[in-house]
Amino acid sequence: MLSADNKRSKIDVQESELGATADIQEAVDAPSRTLPAIEFRDVHLSFDDKKILNGVSFTVRRGETKIILGRSGGGKSTTIRLILGLLKPDSGQILVDGEDITHYSEQEMMRVRQKMGMVFQEGALFDSLSVYENVAYRLHEQKVDEETVEKEVRRMLRFVDLEDAIDKMPSELSGGMRRRVGIARALVGDPTIVMFDEPTAGLDPPTARTICELAIKLRDLEDVSSIFVTHEMNNLEYLSSEYATVNDAGEVIYEMEGEKLCLINTEVIMLRDGQIIFSGKDEQLRKAEDPYITKFIRGK
Repeated sequence: MLSADNKRSKIDVQESELGATADIQEAVDAPSRTLPAIEFRDVHLSFDDKKILNGVSFTVRRGETKIILGRSGGGKSTTIRLILGLLKPDSGQILVDGEDITHYSEQEMMRVRQKMGMVFQEGALFDSLSVYENVAYRLHEQKVDEETVEKEVRRMLRFVDLEDAIDKMPSELSGGMRRRVGIARALVGDPTIVMFDEPTAGLDPPTARTICELAIKLRDLEDVSSIFVTHEMNNLEYLSSEYATVNDAGEVIYEMEGEKLCLINTEVIMLRDGQIIFSGKDEQLRKAEDPYITKFIRGK
């Protein structure tokens, strides 16, 4: 985990100095941080006769990224749908910030979702709306005044390095740019929890790395808790071995963990047939002797 001085900042860190050290320390030491951002307690879910999740339990701590690995159909994306309240478990409990949302109604979930951001596999942009209108969508629904909307949209696009594309249509964007716009839209309202559902699928390695770097920035500079669903080992490599910091010029830079810092705010879960077959650090995953895990790591 990053030190207290590095762990918390405003999302527009490039525009201003990092927040006061005292404020950062206070945020990191707040009693509420002992409460997990997300918690699954013995969650079961079946569709007809098929078990999707079979007794799944895990927690996502404040400021932690939980990487969920597994092949298609293993239950990875289902966890996200349960957290969003789009599905209800057959049994077990799901908690968000210590609040049991397991049986919440749609109206109750709308309040909980205000603290969440969701990044979909294809960006899920509205093709008939411009980049500006896509990012502003939630704010327009909330009837926020346009001056505030524009300021917020530009702030989010600046965070993903796409302010120059503000007037473009989705059809004018590359796949990677669409994903980054999707991330900008997900960050409107400064959510404390962000969920990534296969955000790099179909992207070339350099573009996939850019998406991972944005997730790292959120983790290390914004103290955001996240779930990162993927089946790609390159994503695991980036997220579990690099951290973001800010240099004296106010620029975000990425460094490898090592002598200066050891990451403890990123962990891995591997799902197989709806069950957790591994939970721990990436170094432990690579040493696992389970044949399924070994084949997965080798891309077989």
